[in-house]
Amino acid sequence: MQYRLLCCLITVALSVTLPAWGQDTKRQSRPKNGGDFSNNVQPANKVPSGVILVKGAWSSASDSVTPVPDGGTAANSVFTNQYFGMSYTLPPDWAEKYKGPPPSDSGRYVLTQISPANTFKGPARGTILITAQDMFFTPLPATNAQELIQYSKEKLQADYKVEMPPTPTKIGERPFTFFAYWSPIAQLHWYVAATEIRCHAVEFVLTSRDTKLLESLLLDMNKMKLPAEASPTAGTGGSDVPVCIKDYAREGNIVEWVDPIFTEHRFNPVPVRIIIDKEGKVKHIHFLSAFPDQAKAITDAMGQWKFKGHLRDGQPVEVETGIMFGRASYPTAHRSGESATE
Repeated sequence: MQYRLLCCLITVALSVTLPAWGQDTKRQSRPKNGGDFSNNVQPANKVPSGVILVKGAWSSASDSVTPVPDGGTAANSVFTNQYFGMSYTLPPDWAEKYKGPPPSDSGRYVLTQISPANTFKGPARGTILITAQDMFFTPLPATNAQELIQYSKEKLQADYKVEMPPTPTKIGERPFTFFAYWSPIAQLHWYVAATEIRCHAVEFVLTSRDTKLLESLLLDMNKMKLPAEASPTAGTGGSDVPVCIKDYAREGNIVEWVDPIFTEHRFNPVPVRIIIDKEGKVKHIHFLSAFPDQAKAITDAMGQWKFKGHLRDGQPVEVETGIMFGRASYPTAHRSGESATE
């Protein structure tokens, strides 16, 4: 199995009403809208089908133009994600079943889940899950996609069996790390292919009981288009996208800064990614998880931050980096209006 699979990879490179005891016997008026005793069963505002409303911290961005990691779309049998520079043609008779939820505080994204459509006539079914892990915020002991896959292999539970250990391969003419395992009890197989793009570990997780289907899905992935920077051990951006640098917002790189002023005391972590333009100004802020008032306070403050310009090959370039508000102290630098030499 391992040999055949490796050859393939090389080829593809109380809801009960109780009497109101002791209450007035007069008929009580019911609320017009909402609650268990409402007489309005058709409220004016309905939750859209397939939408779950969650109050609290949420992902957002300082503008609606700059691409964000969870901004991918599936249309005309192609999943595209501008942020990752990805274009993936879905297998025949497969379709996007679910869009992912907002990212976690640790920067884990579910970009999409793809499953066989009703027209699919294959003998076995499966799923394709595309995820991304922001390597700026991961709590796991890994610095790139290759190390993340190796960590997953080492932490595999005893009732799962490794079919192929993490192995270098090529998919869509880009380097990947491939890992395969299965559950003898559930008779399920998982094929995981990972690479790194813009300091995110992007994973394609293929699941099925049929290994022939999984090998066919791997072959289909060979049609995928990814940016040239994709690599399991690098993937730091460049060219037409910012260069991503972990912990760039530190003393020595920040010239001026101001504190965000929060109107309420909260205790949630607020992970943000920022893009710094060639002149050192913050041009875009992506909040992985923040309350609206937190997002506004941070956006107002970071609009006054000033960084040193970053050079790559002697030329100024944009920089993308991550900052955690809430759990970590702010970077030590000079406040806006103070002399940088003081």
